[in-house]
Amino acid sequence: MKLWGGRFSKTQDTLTDDFNSSISFDARMYRQDVEGSIAHASMLGRQGIIPAEDSALIQKTLKEILLDIEAGNVEFLVDAEDIHMNIEKILIDRIGDVGKRLHTGRSRNDQVALDIRMYLRKEVQTIKGMLLELEKTILTIAKDNLDTILPGYTHLQRAQPISFAHHVMAYFQMISRDIERLEDCYKRMNVMPLGSGALAGTTYPLDRHFVCEQLGFDRVTENSLDGVSDRDFAIEFSSTLSIVMMHLSRFSEELILWSSLEFGFVEMDDAFSTGSSIMPQKKNPDVAELVRGKTGRVYGSLITLLTMMKGLPLAYNKDMQEDKEAVFDAADTVKMCLPVFTKMLATMKIRSDNMIKACRYGFANATDAADYLVKKGLPFRSAHEVIGKMVAYCVEKNKTLDELTIEEYKGFSNIIEEDIYKAIDLKTCVNDRKVYGGPAKEAVLKAIENAESLIAGK
Repeated sequence: MKLWGGRFSKTQDTLTDDFNSSISFDARMYRQDVEGSIAHASMLGRQGIIPAEDSALIQKTLKEILLDIEAGNVEFLVDAEDIHMNIEKILIDRIGDVGKRLHTGRSRNDQVALDIRMYLRKEVQTIKGMLLELEKTILTIAKDNLDTILPGYTHLQRAQPISFAHHVMAYFQMISRDIERLEDCYKRMNVMPLGSGALAGTTYPLDRHFVCEQLGFDRVTENSLDGVSDRDFAIEFSSTLSIVMMHLSRFSEELILWSSLEFGFVEMDDAFSTGSSIMPQKKNPDVAELVRGKTGRVYGSLITLLTMMKGLPLAYNKDMQEDKEAVFDAADTVKMCLPVFTKMLATMKIRSDNMIKACRYGFANATDAADYLVKKGLPFRSAHEVIGKMVAYCVEKNKTLDELTIEEYKGFSNIIEEDIYKAIDLKTCVNDRKVYGGPAKEAVLKAIENAESLIAGK
């Protein structure tokens, strides 16, 4: 008989059991369920709601159950529906009627709200640690490539020269914001709902603040209806993970392009590449492609949660059981992607020769040539026109700007002198951009210094 079956005269159909059960996916919250139950039992005894000796026995037995679960000695049952009822059933099987006292003053509604918050707190910390490792890898690459020059792009067209260090540090900034979002999400997640009951609290004199302190929450929920029906924290967490994956996907897209023969800027290590079953020459960036593909899966989890919650009246509805598979899958996917992406990044070979060649033949120094004329007194729009004609000439003659002779330069403007060659040297183009946040070596070194301080504070 179900633990809630007193009102029913018929047993459930086996199809209903299978359809209604969530143990196949919420079993992973066993530790949080046991720890929450131990804190609840401790409070019940402390408040005199149940006898102190019963509270002590319940706590002792729950700890034993936890050890047995982790040792693989417990089999969860589908007809017990969920992790909460499974653990309570095991408890009652072991200590009889004393175990039936555990659920005094609580509902599965506030119990599951507690468990999922506790579980996701742990996931936030795990993913944050993985993001920090990715940041450290980015910093290592940046330090090793302060003088590596590649073209920066707009519209996927070669635009201006920057350092590879500056380029990868842009992703450091993205990941830093991801960590900030996780930390901010944690604040709203770390609120204790137990004591909300099914929706209207309880007549028992619960000490919610004691349970809050025992379980490491910052505060308790302020409204019992909201306490059991809120899943904003799961949506916010999934939204944050979606942004994480968007950043990984953007980075992956660049790595996929860069590893093609058309770019040749990087080469993936053999350990993070695959071959073709038919074409023996192929070396495919499958890890980066899979990260890009799995981004859609995490987006799907976010849409699932938003759609599930959008039409629900207060308070708890069974629809909300669908939150766990979605948010668990989002977290699992991110935890799968981050370590392999970080290792792939750390082991890739950087082809600086191809990067510098792309700068020269892409006229990445054209803006600097225009700036040179401006500094000689020509209005910018006039300088822009002169250099535009110069680039068209170079395309026709299959030359780069630095391959033009001084006579050819003077054919476009007689104010051009020999110092044009220094002005359009790619290193000059990069390192003269010393504005804070820019690509000059000294600016990037400052950015790295700031980044290291940021990581040290985490």
